[in-house]
Amino acid sequence: MPVSSVPRTRTTVLHPRLAALLKDHLGQDVFRLEPDTVAVAGPEVLDRVLAARRATETERPTFKPLHGRSISRSEASAITRTVGADVRAALERRVPGRVDLSGSWPVTGHMFLRDLILGQDPYRLRILMSRYLELTPKLTGSVIAVGAALPGWPRPGDSGLTGLAARAAEAVGYHDRRYAMGMYRRAAAPVCFTVSTLVANAVWLGAPFDDDTPNRHIIHEALRLLPPSWNLLRTASPEYPQIDARIGATDDVLLLPLLSHRDPALWEAPDEFRPERWNDLDPDTAPGYLPFGHSSERCWGRHMVVPLAGLLLDLIRASGLLVDPRQSVGRVPLLGLLGVEEVRLTRPK
Repeated sequence: MPVSSVPRTRTTVLHPRLAALLKDHLGQDVFRLEPDTVAVAGPEVLDRVLAARRATETERPTFKPLHGRSISRSEASAITRTVGADVRAALERRVPGRVDLSGSWPVTGHMFLRDLILGQDPYRLRILMSRYLELTPKLTGSVIAVGAALPGWPRPGDSGLTGLAARAAEAVGYHDRRYAMGMYRRAAAPVCFTVSTLVANAVWLGAPFDDDTPNRHIIHEALRLLPPSWNLLRTASPEYPQIDARIGATDDVLLLPLLSHRDPALWEAPDEFRPERWNDLDPDTAPGYLPFGHSSERCWGRHMVVPLAGLLLDLIRASGLLVDPRQSVGRVPLLGLLGVEEVRLTRPK
């Protein structure tokens, strides 16, 4: 099978609102989405809006205020470096030769990454990686409240702690512990969620892959068709009307990589999974390509996501896992993290 082919037996069904955006607005650069919201999908306007100012603390997806506390950029940077060091340490460990990654994805990949990166941390911290906590913020809040109140909090210097857990161990008192648990989840969960979802998307969209196709091309193409953040919100700002007169002084701006990533003016055969297109494209400069945000303020996790996704793809490709031939439909719900909700991987018979 040519690497650019998408198996005809598999159909990706986007949530109706996502499908409607593509149907009604693909190819438009600026359009009104709501009475107080203008959508932007054209690469030039996207670039200018995102370069106009840095994201505010409420616009940053991971480091928004937590439990009433602002998270400074210096704190966010320190936490990012800590998680990055934990990921590098995990990548340097020897992965067991026989890893069974068959089953339902992205859950299977998420659990593997949780154990790989955070496997030695106390249970009260590791439980914060549960995908069930995505169901409701109240459930997450309850787990954190109980974990912060229980005795036996980890202590600085305890052996086996990740750097992120060691930061949490420094918390003293209930409120600081609650904040530390919230930050642990905020920092580590997006890595596990994003990577496992990205790899599930890639396998669903394009497997089986040609042996000569680099993982990085597969990853960039999966990020193009199903970007982790299909929209980026910027609240009304005086810079924006000066960029484009269609943006009013009180308009919020919704930037839509979902549309720019499939714009036929930017991409040949935009709906097809073609990893080979990245032979001649630079993901850092390709117009309208924003899986990790704008060059002025890239997503903090991009240097972790790509190596971890490559590791999972290596394991999947080496073991010969295939998408269950009985699965013909992959549904993409309307969530912040865009991905096929279930991909079943099986061993070849």
